[in-house]
This record gives sequence, C-alpha cells and structure tokens, in this order.
Amino acid sequence: MVGNDLVDLQFAKSESNWQRKGFLEKQFTIKEQQLILHATNSFNVVWRLWSMKEAAYKIVTQQHEKRFFAPHKFECSFISEAEGIVFFEKNKFFTTTFFNSFYCHTIAQKTNDKLAVFSSVGMPETIDCEIKKRLQELTGVLVEEISQRKSSVGAPLYYQKEKIVTNSCSISHHGNYGAFAFTLQK
Repeated sequence: MVGNDLVDLQFAKSESNWQRKGFLEKQFTIKEQQLILHATNSFNVVWRLWSMKEAAYKIVTQQHEKRFFAPHKFECSFISEAEGIVFFEKNKFFTTTFFNSFYCHTIAQKTNDKLAVFSSVGMPETIDCEIKKRLQELTGVLVEEISQRKSSVGAPLYYQKEKIVTNSCSISHHGNYGAFAFTLQK
C-alpha cells in the first residue's frame, strides 16, 4: 500500500499559522513538538511531520476503510534528511519526503521493501489525467479505457472496465500543487 501528502509551502505560510496557541499540542506528540521547537527551520519540520502523518493515515484508511481524526496516534521519527518512519499502533510506515522551495511531498509505504511506486507532482487539475497517462505507459491500457472509482472512504482506484489496474493509489492537493502515488496490481 502507498499513501502520499503534499504541502504547498507558500500557501501554508500565508494560510496556516502553526505557531498559534494549541496547534502543536493538537497535531503533534511531545516528541514531535520537541523536534519542531529545537529545529533550525521549525516551519519545514512542522510540514514534513504533517505530511508524513497524512501519508501514513491514507494507507490506514485504505486498509480499514474508515476515516478518523487521531494525529497523536501517528508518531514520526526521522532517519535522514529525506527518510522517516511513522508508527501507528502496531504498524510501521516508511516515508520519503521531497522538499524544495515550493512544496513538501511525502510518500509512505507499509514496507521498507522498495516497491514500484509511481508518483508525480503537478497542477491539481491535471492529476487524474497524469495518472491515466502513466498507467498507459506502464500497462499498455489506453487512457480512454481507464477510469477512476472511489472506495467507500474516497480512496481512488483505477480500472480498465471491471479489471482493477492499481493496487493502491493516493492523490493529494494543496494550494497550487497536486500529487499522486500508486502501485500497480500484481
């Protein structure tokens, strides 16, 4: 399974006040709050942690087909500048986060095995089209034959007629950017 999350950093700067009273306590564990407060660039750490939690959450909701709000149940640790781990109950999710001056994009997987994950960042309104083009490249199924259907919790899956093409798919958008990550059906 795969999950992803994207944060438009310019949009977050203008629309989200992470320093407001109670925000850190509501969203992050004590350990994560310490990471934020002791960081050289607290803003980037906030949004990296946020996107790691969201990416892992998207996997959990795909598995259990149930939405919930419990940010403290997801605890993040950093392995390196890009890699991290999110713990949720007895589960461990491995993350890779890509940062640039425009956005923070995290992809989470339930396994540390390097699955064939296909992802991209672009304009929010073109994501569905980009996924279908990538699926055509990878599977040979024509774009016109690929359709998106949503699971009971709104997770996207892609089909060719009644045959499922993606094993897991996650779509994110925030501000001026959209992103996706998917794995193919085996």
